[in-house]
Formats: sequence, C-alpha cells, structure tokens
Amino acid sequence: MNIVGKIQNQVATTTKKDVSMKGLIKSMEGEIAKALPSVITPERFTRMTLSAISVNPKLADCTPKSFLGAMMNAAQLGLEPNTPLGQAYLIPYKNHGIDEVQFQIGYKGLIDLAYRSGEVELVQAQVVYENDTFECQYGLEPKLLHIPADSNRGDPIKVYALFRTKSGGYGFEVMSMDDVKKHAEKYSRAYSTAYSPWKTNFEEMAKKTVLKKVLKYAPMKSDFVRAISSDESIKSEISSDMYEVADETIYVDVDEETGEVKENDTTPNGQNV
Repeated sequence: MNIVGKIQNQVATTTKKDVSMKGLIKSMEGEIAKALPSVITPERFTRMTLSAISVNPKLADCTPKSFLGAMMNAAQLGLEPNTPLGQAYLIPYKNHGIDEVQFQIGYKGLIDLAYRSGEVELVQAQVVYENDTFECQYGLEPKLLHIPADSNRGDPIKVYALFRTKSGGYGFEVMSMDDVKKHAEKYSRAYSTAYSPWKTNFEEMAKKTVLKKVLKYAPMKSDFVRAISSDESIKSEISSDMYEVADETIYVDVDEETGEVKENDTTPNGQNV
C-alpha cells in the first residue's frame, strides 16, 4: 500500500480508544516522516503540532482530517506551523458550522518560499510609520525611498514590499494600512476569527498582503505558485501532492442591501466561481 493509502487507512481505522488528535498524530508519525523535507525531522514536526494544540486547545475540537490536511500542507512546504518563526499557522475555522483547521502561510514563510524559488536575490517588506521619511513614485521612472525615523516613529501608516531578481529586474508595491484592512476584511476568510494572526500579528500580515501582490509580477517558478495556492485553505483529504487536493472552504457572502446570506462554491484552488 502506498503512503496515501496507508494514511487514509490509518484515519479510517483509528480506534475509539485513540481518537484524540494527539493520539492520531502520534500514530501517524511514520507516514508523516515520509512527506517531510530533510530540513524538518519527524520528531520536531510532531512536537510542533502537539505544541500548537497545547497553546490553542480549540484545534483539538476541529475535525481530525482537516488537521492532518493542514499538517501535511505545512510538511510538504517545509514550513513550521504555529511557532515564533511565523512561517505558517494552523487556525480553527468555522466552515459552514463545522470546526475545521485552516492552513495559512505566514509573512516569513512567504519570504522563505520566494527565496527557495531561486529567481530572486532580494525580497523585503517594511512598515512605514508617520514620522519616517517616505517617497513613492510609479511610472516610467519609479522611485521608492524609505528612511526610518531615529526615534518616536509614530503610528504605522503604510506597508510596502519589493523584490529584485538575479538578472537585475525589480518591482515594488505600496499599500496604506487602511487599504490593507479593507483588503483583509474582503478577502481573508479567517480575518474575523478570534484565532487569526490578523488579531495578534497585524503588521506581519500586512507585510504578507503586500508581498503577495508584488510577487505576482516576479518571475517565479511554478512550484512557488503552487505553494501559495494552499494559503488559507481547508483540506481534509491526504495526498502525496497536497496541491491536487481541493480546498473545501465554503464561502459565505452577505448581501449588503438585503442581509441575505449566500453561499458560493469553490474551485480546487479555492477561487470563487
């Protein structure tokens, strides 16, 4: 039986005595190890996932399959979930009334994936505060200048991201904090949840937002595009290639005029249709 079959069989045959999330993770260590990149040992990955549950017990109330799907996403991308590194997050998410685990790439995880693509030599995102010196100019002669104030920088007002390729090409994108908030409210499925990193790491999530925008213009390889397609996804099927697993998030829209709740279907990559 291949790895996919073994994992699915394990999920299906776990006994009532060992149905806890921690027990399931422990029982899966051998199969998880086969999907891990060399930079993360099975023991370390298991400790991180168990630690995530200890810090946020709500994860243990989510469906085991969605938790395993989020774990496998992190494993195959080589990102550490729910650690101070901020590479990725496992977030309890109410998906059409069911508690499931959403996988979310963090700001530092996005940078790591960009560098791994091998196409860029510099990727940065910075927050601009009201007392900083900042100039931005688009057009045929683009210009970006940021000189942080030595002290008393004030409140955050903008965030920007830039990249430079190994061949000398470059690009940058700037957003106001107000625009970032509006973008998150509109597009982030977990923005309003109590466990969202938007609540605890707003500035880092702002950096991630503008990074995703600017990296659309960078000459990234298909592996990078495949990787970021898993951001903010819920997957309960296990595969040796999690990119091929459909995002099971159910979108809910509210008509601003009537207050009517409308559900939308999703495509395998989590886009509205």
